[in-house]
Amino acid sequence: QRFFGVTAPSVHQMVLTLERAGLIRKQPGLARSIELLVEPDSLPRLQPIETVKSSVQRY
Repeated sequence: QRFFGVTAPSVHQMVLTLERAGLIRKQPGLARSIELLVEPDSLPRLQPIETVKSSVQRY
């Protein structure tokens, strides 16, 4: 959630989408039970994105 800067409900939807696509598997009723079903080497490495702070001028 922090890495991508999204909300918890967004993460939940992403997990459901990955599960429907057959990329992960979860065990019902068991917290933090996500199993990756693809080879980790086949995934791109994530790089942090620099956030751009916009300056808001108030008058």
